[in-house]
Amino acid sequence: MWLVDGELLVAHDRDKVQPGRTLESLYLEPMRRIIKENGGSVYEEDPDYFTLLIDIKSDAVPTYQALHKELRDYQGMLTRFGPGGVKDRPVTAIVSGNRPRELMQEQRVRYAAYDGRLSDLGIATDQTFVPLISDNWTRHFTWQGVGPMLPAEREKLRNIVATAHSNGQRVRFYATPDLAPAREAVWQELLAAQVDYLNTDHLDALEAFLLQNDPQPTEPHVYWK
Repeated sequence: MWLVDGELLVAHDRDKVQPGRTLESLYLEPMRRIIKENGGSVYEEDPDYFTLLIDIKSDAVPTYQALHKELRDYQGMLTRFGPGGVKDRPVTAIVSGNRPRELMQEQRVRYAAYDGRLSDLGIATDQTFVPLISDNWTRHFTWQGVGPMLPAEREKLRNIVATAHSNGQRVRFYATPDLAPAREAVWQELLAAQVDYLNTDHLDALEAFLLQNDPQPTEPHVYWK
């Protein structure tokens, strides 16, 4: 997401932004309408909370300030983080990418949480501020889905997940292999390790994989840039 002339525009790259493709028009307003139609949840038959992961691409502080202002207008559907604790609502926003940590920590009230990194794992961090641990797969694992996963790397993966879960945090890896058949091999290991999010640009392939391999899927998540 990019802040361009005061608007929050959705695109992975700066040269791909288009007028009208805003955070509000593509995500916030449609979700508010859907939640109203479904009587208070994103999915009609699934009352679980929905995670909206927002990847800031432009300068952290001004973009987040504009984001906070926009999220405040949708506070009725967004989880609130404040002095009275966490007030869960149908959608929990988490800020990734260029994250202004100090600014977010200083806020009295927030409508988004902070996406941590493995450097945040196992330290004294408030899990209501950092409910999610995300990191680049290639920075921590050599295995790319070809041949068997090294036992040491499998153990490392499961220890990461176990530590995060013991702290009440969830886990996501990005930059995992995204071409078949390597992606399915990695997804199998991530699923077996109970990683909470699977990151992909191939949503149809992931849906088919989960329907076949995960008979009890966890809460729905969406990741966008």
